[in-house]
Amino acid sequence: MGGARYVGWVAAGLVLGAGACYCIYRLTRGQQRGSGGRRLRPSRSAEDLTSDSCDDVLNAEQLQKLLYLLESTEDPVIMERALVTLGNNAAFSANQAVIRELGGIPIVGDKINNPNHSIKEKALNALNNLSVNVENQIKIKIYIKQICEDVFSGPLNSAVQLAGLRVLTNMTVTNDHQHMLKSYITDLFQVLLTGNGNTKVQVLKLLLNLSENPAMTEGLLRAQVNRLHTYFVNTLIKRFG
Repeated sequence: MGGARYVGWVAAGLVLGAGACYCIYRLTRGQQRGSGGRRLRPSRSAEDLTSDSCDDVLNAEQLQKLLYLLESTEDPVIMERALVTLGNNAAFSANQAVIRELGGIPIVGDKINNPNHSIKEKALNALNNLSVNVENQIKIKIYIKQICEDVFSGPLNSAVQLAGLRVLTNMTVTNDHQHMLKSYITDLFQVLLTGNGNTKVQVLKLLLNLSENPAMTEGLLRAQVNRLHTYFVNTLIKRFG
């Protein structure tokens, strides 16, 4: 009888122990999975942050380290990796605000002037994600002229051109900054007529945004008629000489 009671107590202890372990496991896993299931990186050096998988999310302290690295480095490889990491993190709405508050938009925006086309593209991709935030657009609008110059004077169908068109498309979702593209409407139609499929689609998205603003309609129609007329005249000359 005593032996049976002893076995019963041992079994009960094992059950309670297993339950306690399971609770600890759930609590620990819950803490590790914070921020809606996204993993937060532990503290590490700024350069290490650029080499990790892009599905992790940086916290404010880590973003600050990364921005300092981007601002201070002259190494194009590190610069490009830092821009990719920032761009990936800027896909999350919370980080869009954090990067702005840390003064990150001018740091990223400065890199679109870099002569290295790969760095320029990565900077534009980061600005594209940041521009989803309306408050960020107030700071990004100062780069619209430079982006337009890169889009319309650079190589047709290039990665830089597509990245720039994406930024401009986000920046023209509302009417607030559309007027800044008035002098580039003819260029948009030129790219529409001569670009490849991907480029045409991106230009059409941008033109659709502009067409919803009555203040832009007249300029769009005039540019379309002029550009199409020139295009068909040139086509006829080439064909029939």
